[in-house]
Amino acid sequence: MITETEAVLADGRRVRMYDTGGPDSGHRLTVFWHHGTPNVGSPPAPLFPAADRLGIRWVSYDRPGYGGSTARPGRVVASVADDVAQVADALGVGRFAVMGHSGGAPHALACGALLPDRVLAVAGVAGLAPFGAEGLDWFAGMSASGRASLRAAARGRAAKEEHEAGAVYDPEMFTPADHAALSGTWSWFGDVVGPAVESGPGPLVDDDLAYVAPWGFTPGQVGVPVLLLHGEQDRVAPSAHSGWLARHLPAAELRLSPQDGHLSVLDSADAALAWLVDNSAPA
Repeated sequence: MITETEAVLADGRRVRMYDTGGPDSGHRLTVFWHHGTPNVGSPPAPLFPAADRLGIRWVSYDRPGYGGSTARPGRVVASVADDVAQVADALGVGRFAVMGHSGGAPHALACGALLPDRVLAVAGVAGLAPFGAEGLDWFAGMSASGRASLRAAARGRAAKEEHEAGAVYDPEMFTPADHAALSGTWSWFGDVVGPAVESGPGPLVDDDLAYVAPWGFTPGQVGVPVLLLHGEQDRVAPSAHSGWLARHLPAAELRLSPQDGHLSVLDSADAALAWLVDNSAPA
């Protein structure tokens, strides 16, 4: 069961929060979920059975502009850390692990870098590396629509907004395995994508602008254990991005799934949750 509540942050913005906690939640590992683009923040229901088995409490929130959360103009990836600290305080959470999928993965890394006293471990699934990362051909392996979208973002807000005004869904961005996942367990994405785009592309634009701008931290600042999980067939965020991150994070483990794409790799996320439990024992 997910409880949805709202809080007002120190700067007056409202955030919508999600929590699967119950009376015994203080005895479970809290995992803070970071959603992708464009999604709202409800934690991943297909992973609830594994989370229950492992004793995990999910908490999350709508990133600024999505769902019930006020927009935060000019936000960068690092902006998430202050928001997450305040959301955790509002939900009575002290220390926690973080997990992010797709666009949520850089935000999870930001928490690992900037909240070292609170974050125990990080799992990043199918995420991007910093834009312009040295030694990485950043756009290589992306679908044509993905390249066009992020190149527009790199040209600035006006170009990105113009791009989104004419953008249409491109099924080729996903692999056959991804489409099978969307037709099965991960049809759940329909529950979080629809509400995210109801009010227009504004938060998606903000997300993509943040991905191609300086993040506000470096991977080398992430001192906690990190698991990177990536499908080798990914056409949205090619697996070379996680390969680059694994070489630049101080304590990273890289797991590649040869047959998986951007969404189907989540079928392996149960193991990532078990890894978080194993690596989240406070020092």
